[in-house]
Amino acid sequence: MTATAGQGLAVRARGLVKTYGRAGRGSGVTRALDGVDLEVPEGTVLGLLGPNGAGKTTTVRILTTLLVPDAGEARVAGVDVLRDPQEVRRRIGVSGQYAAVDEYLTGFENLRMVGQLYHLGAARASQRARELLELFSLTDAADRPVKGYSGGMRRRLDLAGALVNDPPVLFLDEPTTGLDPRSRADMWELLQGMVRGGTTVVLTTQYLEEADLLADDIVVIDHGRAIARGTSDQLKAQVGGERIELVVDQAAHVEAVRSLLAEVAVGPVEVEQHTRRLTAPVEGGAAVLVRLLARLEAEGVHLTDAGTRRPTMDDVFLTLTGRRTDSSDTTDEPQEVRA
Repeated sequence: MTATAGQGLAVRARGLVKTYGRAGRGSGVTRALDGVDLEVPEGTVLGLLGPNGAGKTTTVRILTTLLVPDAGEARVAGVDVLRDPQEVRRRIGVSGQYAAVDEYLTGFENLRMVGQLYHLGAARASQRARELLELFSLTDAADRPVKGYSGGMRRRLDLAGALVNDPPVLFLDEPTTGLDPRSRADMWELLQGMVRGGTTVVLTTQYLEEADLLADDIVVIDHGRAIARGTSDQLKAQVGGERIELVVDQAAHVEAVRSLLAEVAVGPVEVEQHTRRLTAPVEGGAAVLVRLLARLEAEGVHLTDAGTRRPTMDDVFLTLTGRRTDSSDTTDEPQEVRA
């Protein structure tokens, strides 16, 4: 997404490169980032998608000053990441894949401590802690040790901690990992409210429906490169066409249905053996489905479900990267923390 007139860029990166290892030693050099460019207008959400090890977390670590790039430049909230990392840290909030909270302190004590680390002063740190506990529906648990909190409560407390200094830019690395569907929906609602209030969010996620719902713009990263970018609708349009989905009554007929579907498909036929579901992109949608159903009936193949649908973000991800996302993904990218 390009910034419009009167709308500045909250994040701008050019040519980010990051390598690990040394040539001739061990397994050699791993190029985690290979020239990534990003632009995030103020008050919007950028979704970073990509397979495990694609470079998403490395990108976030550079933008949040935890890693130094080997090449390239970046500005966050108007500040150069390399020249003034301390000022960048004062202007951002960060919430990682795992809740960074002290389980032996209460929820209130955790947030007050963060406020004191930001030098808010004792009175303001306490006031801000109470404000955030109310915002995240944690007031009733404010004075309980965090070790008794549920996973969803810990995630909300961690996100509240990222907002103590009221940052204009928020980085969220897999913010809803491990949450149940209800807690994830609650988190989405909170994030949408913050963006309406003017916060800019950079979001990495393995939940494609999360990016579809929250992101104004999406960048797909694979092998350290940005291989596609655009809105959710634009990326779906790139994939194009409709999908036919068939669920076969008997496992013995799956291969026969796959062969027939391959004859009309304009892309690979995807087979889920455990559910006996087959999916393939086609041109012609309903008309193709009607002809296919007639052939299957003539051959005595019974279906339990059949239909057409538009491409989803899962289809986009599969088409662009050649694999499905893994929602259990955890980063295994090497870490190099700035001194």
